Amino acid sequence: MPEGARLRPYCVGLTGSIGMGKTETGKLFARLGIPVLDADAVVRELYQPGGAAVAPVAAVFPAAMRDGRIDRAVLSKLLTDDPLAFGVLESVVHPLVRKVQEDFVRVAAERGDELVMLEIPLLFETGSEQAVDATVVVSAPPQVQESRVLARKGMTPDKLRLLLARQIPDAEKRAKADFVIETRHGVAQAFCEVKRVAAELIRRARMRSAHA
Repeated sequence: MPEGARLRPYCVGLTGSIGMGKTETGKLFARLGIPVLDADAVVRELYQPGGAAVAPVAAVFPAAMRDGRIDRAVLSKLLTDDPLAFGVLESVVHPLVRKVQEDFVRVAAERGDELVMLEIPLLFETGSEQAVDATVVVSAPPQVQESRVLARKGMTPDKLRLLLARQIPDAEKRAKADFVIETRHGVAQAFCEVKRVAAELIRRARMRSAHA
């Protein structure tokens, strides 16, 4: 590596189907001092007034524009009414999210961080596993998943089916993952698993640094 150059942090992709608990699991990794980029927080920021996604999303979904921002509830209704619109939205938003991810990793490298975690809901669906060093899948039984998701405001069984149809099955994600964290037993048990996985990820990151 050239003198003065920073080694890119060991990048971990955190994923899981809707309702599996990936965002909360990401917070547990963050409690251990690992920088975690929350995908939902990124999208919320992109949709706020002045956000990079407002103008391009409004150009294809004008009804979703409210007071200079993208109204996610309205956008969700539009997507439910026309499932083919998901692909249009993703073609607009995914490149903007990737830019935020790249900036996050770059800043982490400048700080000298050895490990970062990117929450990527469609990690395997978009082939993004090729861009990370390891993958962590968050999982729970179908009945737990359904109960969690249907408890969300505005969620319906039909909408849940549409969302699940766009995601590869949980069993396939688990088979592809380097690590699986179960969330069915609550936060305390999940945190125990997070600590175990984090220790191994840190070990791998340090091994890579030692051989750079």
